[in-house]
Amino acid sequence: MKILILGAGKMGSFFCDLLSFQHEVAVYDPDARKLRFMFNCQRFSSLDEVDEFKPDLVINAATVKYTIEAFNAVLPHIPENTILSDISSVKTGLKDYYEKCGHPYVSTHPMFGPTFASLSNLSNENAIIISEGDHLGKVFFRDLYNRLHLHIEEYTFAEHDLTIAYSLSIPFASTLVFASNMKHQDAPGTTFKRHLAIANGLMSEDDFLLSEILFNPHTSEQLQNISNKLAELKDIVDSRDSEQMKKFLDNARANLK
Repeated sequence: MKILILGAGKMGSFFCDLLSFQHEVAVYDPDARKLRFMFNCQRFSSLDEVDEFKPDLVINAATVKYTIEAFNAVLPHIPENTILSDISSVKTGLKDYYEKCGHPYVSTHPMFGPTFASLSNLSNENAIIISEGDHLGKVFFRDLYNRLHLHIEEYTFAEHDLTIAYSLSIPFASTLVFASNMKHQDAPGTTFKRHLAIANGLMSEDDFLLSEILFNPHTSEQLQNISNKLAELKDIVDSRDSEQMKKFLDNARANLK
């Protein structure tokens, strides 16, 4: 299969390394400097070079802010039957876009990233495949993710957004609250250092990505849940109610099972 990857960032490089020994792969990035370390693939810094390549599949690994813009730029340079795909963690607007673009499509979300995951060992990681879309495209990514030993779930676009509001918005918001109350510690404890490492990793992400994940229409409900629990915990602490604290801790442990 001829595969064109849009974007030579960390995930674009990852997919290139993953696919280039079994498929004919090309990577396009308008910044030629980012292509210097791309291996075993064709490297395009001009969309005119895509014309002769004629990909069977396009994997859009551009920054989430530019996902649709990258698709629009490449559409005039690919055949009508080319399958479009994205790996975006934010699917806002993509369903409508795909339904109007005239191309077969498949949308997936590898639930890991270069910040925290070890890309050489993903056996404990997950991936989501959106149920709407091209059958052959879904088969391709299911086979690919199975080879990585990922756990795979299939959701609709709507179910994906609801899941992400829970699985990303809650830890993102909690970490942002921690970072917002940060004070330098000369002798931090182990738990503090672990939270600090997570916070530093999160804050290394693109601001637009963080904003879009938190702007998920389902995030507000999750933030309200956090606010309610914080208020409950504060009341228990203020009243020094040992019995209620025990119930609170027991409930927290039960939720982790």
